[in-house]
Amino acid sequence: MSQLTASQKSDDQVYKIRHSAEHTLMQAMVRLYGQDKFYMAMGPATDEGFYFDFEPRGDFKISKEDFSKIEAEMQKIIDENQPITREEMDHDQAVKIFAYNPYKMEWLVSIKERQEAISVYKTGTELVDLCAGPHVKSTGEIKAFKLLSIAGAYWHGDEKNKMLTRIYGTAFENKADLEAHLANLEEIKKRDHRKLGKELDLYSTNQLTGAGLILWHPKLATIRNIVETFWKEEHIRRGYQLVYTPHIAGMDMFVKTRHYTKYINSMFPVMLHQNIEGESKNDYTIDEQLKPMNCPNHVQIYKSSPRSYRELPFRMGELGTVYRYEKAGVLHGLTRVRGFTQDDSHIFCTPQQVIDEVRGILQLTRFVYEDIFGFKEYQAYLATRPEKYLGSIEMWDFAQDSLKKALELENINYKVDEGEGVFYGPKIDSKVKDSVGREWQLGTIQFDFNLPSFSETSEKDIDDFWVLKTFKEKYKTRENLAKYLKKMGRGLDVKFIDNDGQEKQTVMIHRTILGSMERFFGVIIEHFAGAFPVWLSPVQAKIIPITDTQHDYANQVMAELKKEGIRAEIDDRPEKMQGKIRDAQVEKIPFMLVIGGREASSDAVAVRQRDGQDLGAIKTSEFLSQIKDLINTKSLNLIK
Repeated sequence: MSQLTASQKSDDQVYKIRHSAEHTLMQAMVRLYGQDKFYMAMGPATDEGFYFDFEPRGDFKISKEDFSKIEAEMQKIIDENQPITREEMDHDQAVKIFAYNPYKMEWLVSIKERQEAISVYKTGTELVDLCAGPHVKSTGEIKAFKLLSIAGAYWHGDEKNKMLTRIYGTAFENKADLEAHLANLEEIKKRDHRKLGKELDLYSTNQLTGAGLILWHPKLATIRNIVETFWKEEHIRRGYQLVYTPHIAGMDMFVKTRHYTKYINSMFPVMLHQNIEGESKNDYTIDEQLKPMNCPNHVQIYKSSPRSYRELPFRMGELGTVYRYEKAGVLHGLTRVRGFTQDDSHIFCTPQQVIDEVRGILQLTRFVYEDIFGFKEYQAYLATRPEKYLGSIEMWDFAQDSLKKALELENINYKVDEGEGVFYGPKIDSKVKDSVGREWQLGTIQFDFNLPSFSETSEKDIDDFWVLKTFKEKYKTRENLAKYLKKMGRGLDVKFIDNDGQEKQTVMIHRTILGSMERFFGVIIEHFAGAFPVWLSPVQAKIIPITDTQHDYANQVMAELKKEGIRAEIDDRPEKMQGKIRDAQVEKIPFMLVIGGREASSDAVAVRQRDGQDLGAIKTSEFLSQIKDLINTKSLNLIK
């Protein structure tokens, strides 16, 4: 989803209204229940509304049934038009005000460590809260609000912390915008991929398999196979070479790349801590773990033989499965998981080839988003050098200028995300808007100054690893660890031999289009509301004989459809025709082919579409021609 920058928040009136509505919610709860019933934790505004986290004390509880009472009290505060004022104070003053609240005291400690100014906001004379703002000038500016839901939330999102109660709400400048938003939320609920996944029998999860690990049922597996086949064929057509790499990898690889120190909290633990006979004589350890990314193995394939400039660009692609430990509290259907398959590609090229290669990626991105999946609104974001980064300023300037030039040559509108690049290079993130207006990040194009380079191990490298429990336990002393790390070095040293016979540094570009298959399918299930285009639908046609006497002809029609590669089923249940049609529409099957005596005697089918349109009786051969055209062109439409 889209995120406002700090400067945008300070200028955005809706954001200020939402932040102020959250303070009004706190004030209403204090009025109704008393400050001794709960500890106020935090409550920011968001791009969709606001939320308020609190810890209930004693047996105090809030449920959705209490919302009407709380909203009525909030409205009273709004009608009173109480001023909202900001005040700065020193640490000791703030401690006196918030000493009763462990959450505010924790915030004060972190503010002091960062040496930031301490500010509070007062609503009239009743509520004082530790807050950086911004807010509207008075409660009367809050014109339209609504409390939406209640849930549990860990403090700081960490499941090791206490579970708090969270109330979600939203607010707008006027009631019309609020009503439109509430209507959109209802549409979003209907499209929830978790709900549709169960109703349409697409996928499931369970605790025996493991949290965040997806079981793809036959219908969704069918669609995935179609998308993967398209992906592979399109990449081969555009000069990519497809590869496969293992699900596990040696720990040393992630030490050399320094992924360990950057991603330790999202990597699953080492699987082996033992010597296997015959494997302990080499220069490496043999500890292995689930891989969190595909890139280092792609480098190993590139480095398997010396590479000449004549072989570049070397485009490598893989639908590679990786594993990352996401906290239980953030797992969400298909869109936040622990095991996922990325449409991962890496391009190894010379500096002179960079702009053309990025242009090629942008062309493929736009083709897939707009032409194939129908995302008509697609926004690119150029993320530039962060505060902490690897490589030289000259390298960053070259990379950023190359990305910018490629965007401009492709006439792609882009926004700049200042300082939001990753530590190893700048990037272009691709975000699409779905059919209900939500923005999703899918693809990315990233320069990498880390993996292709090589440098000696520094003292800072040793310090970074020495604080990790795994390495302290394994190497016992800092000296032993230092010896191991110095043997490893830093980076994978990716080179090519140029036309002058000299070895030179290869440019490495990471690239995804769909992102991960799991998240992508979560997005398109909601984008299409489960009604996939004909070429993707797991069942493309449901044949419905009206009586038993049409069963032979129904089987004949199905044989003709299947011969042409159409995914068809016969509904031969002893149910009424209208009930069968209704059930097929609920399953979101594109076409229902109704067969009665008249159709059976004239080699025809009566075609109904899932949108309710009745096309009447047409020759089976004509229907075949029309549906094949929809499939072959990957049309997003039904028969017109």
